[in-house]
Amino acid sequence: MTEKIIKFFEGSRVKGPIFIMLLICLSMLFSSCSSSGSKRILSDNPESAFLLAKSSYDKKEYLDAIDEFSLIKLKFSGSSIMDKAIFYLAMSYFKNDEFILAVYEFETIIRSYPTSPLVEEATFYTAMCYYKLSPDFSLDQAYTKLALASFLDYMELYPSGKNRALADARSKEMKNKLAYKAFKSADMYFDLGNYKSSLVYYDYVLNEFFESEYADDALYGKIQALIKKKQLSEAATEIERFEKRFPRSPLLKNVKSLKTKTSSTL
Repeated sequence: MTEKIIKFFEGSRVKGPIFIMLLICLSMLFSSCSSSGSKRILSDNPESAFLLAKSSYDKKEYLDAIDEFSLIKLKFSGSSIMDKAIFYLAMSYFKNDEFILAVYEFETIIRSYPTSPLVEEATFYTAMCYYKLSPDFSLDQAYTKLALASFLDYMELYPSGKNRALADARSKEMKNKLAYKAFKSADMYFDLGNYKSSLVYYDYVLNEFFESEYADDALYGKIQALIKKKQLSEAATEIERFEKRFPRSPLLKNVKSLKTKTSSTL
């Protein structure tokens, strides 16, 4: 089969790196089709083929399920079981920790089968894929932002969805991670004596993540930075804001001490 692919592209205008990449992709595709999954999917009945692949999934044989559902996707395109096959292909990737591939298949359901009853689950698990890809706070948070946006989309689209509570909890977790990253950046600049930059990050936490666990920390940091910059009137205003918004914060005692210091200086 690989030789036929090479001959096909040799007669085309596709050359160089593009030729190599296409060759690799197609070789992997046909290799997948000749794997154990294709040997099991012999039926020409899409329902029978789906049940066979689903049995692999139910037995947690996710690699076999991936092979089998991939073949079904190719062999029975347009059949009535296609949305289910793609969904379980996506779930097989998800269970096998192949989250990027899972996202692609979940989004295929959302895009190509908008009336499928599986769209809600696909929307939720798209967010879960990004959640699983979200790294430690010290690293780039692109996937964290995608996870947060996706969970918020799910809750907006399905306010009574069965995964609503979990989506809400995960979205709060992502907000806290983003807030913590910004807060740590603010503290870093504060420790370096760059109070102007620290204020930018403290304000980012307060403006974007005021409901997060780090809002009181950020406001406390902002007050300290304002005092360091001799902006005492602004600091007094933020102290009043802190007392109103965070009356139970463990930092309240520290803030009150700053209030006394600021008042005596004004």
